[in-house]
Amino acid sequence: MNTPTPLTTPDTPAVVDGAGMPMVVDHVAVARLYGEPLFSMPSDLYIPPDALEVFLEAFEGPLDLLLYLIRKQNFNILDIPMAAVTRQYLSYVDEIRQHNLELAAEYLLMAAMLIEIKSRMLLPPKKVAEGQEPEDPRAELVRRLLEYEQMKLASMRLNEMPHFGRDFIKAQVYIEQSLQPRFPDVHLVELQDAWRDILKRATLVQHHKISREELSVREHMSIVLKHLQGRKFVEFEHLFDPSQGTPVLVVTFIALLELAKETLIEITQAEAFAPIYVRLAYTPV
Repeated sequence: MNTPTPLTTPDTPAVVDGAGMPMVVDHVAVARLYGEPLFSMPSDLYIPPDALEVFLEAFEGPLDLLLYLIRKQNFNILDIPMAAVTRQYLSYVDEIRQHNLELAAEYLLMAAMLIEIKSRMLLPPKKVAEGQEPEDPRAELVRRLLEYEQMKLASMRLNEMPHFGRDFIKAQVYIEQSLQPRFPDVHLVELQDAWRDILKRATLVQHHKISREELSVREHMSIVLKHLQGRKFVEFEHLFDPSQGTPVLVVTFIALLELAKETLIEITQAEAFAPIYVRLAYTPV
């Protein structure tokens, strides 16, 4: 740990005490603690023995450590020199045993496995049938190392892929909805029911005079448009006059259908079974 150097001028060298600690020179602070000047080092300053200890390598388990030792020294994973790898592995386990015994337990289990493999390699191989090769004590360890390396490389490739929340976020755009109310569309069945109700009322009025009358759909379309001008909504049945007879009602109804087809009027209904209203179609300026 580097000791803070006192602020001195070139003409005024720093003065140290018998312990090598800088002393106050012309009221120049040795350091600052929470913004306050410190003119001398505290005598009761305690630094834990492991405060400056740095771990350069971090491993995720015994297989990760073994794979690191093999790849770092370019050993052939199919022909592992057990003596060298076991020696290096045990030296690392001794280091972590001094600081974290619980962490070292998992590594000690692998160390026992390495020592067992090393001892089996020192013994003569077991006799096998003619034409078969003796079993390599390292085969199971090699298989586990190769599988672990494949999983580790796959996880690294997955980590390199863009992750939501880490590398990118989902764009969100707030769209303000229109304040103009949208009325539900009128169904054909409801329109037919309203028309039948008007016809029933028309049958109550009897005409005894028989005459032939030519009616114009265009003329009644103009009559309907004039009736709707200046009004926001007109109830559907108010557009018909039962006293004029069924022919006029029919022509008026056809005129309404033609106006709706040409989008000159709008037929709306607030909710199911509610009265039907007619209004002029809205034309944007």
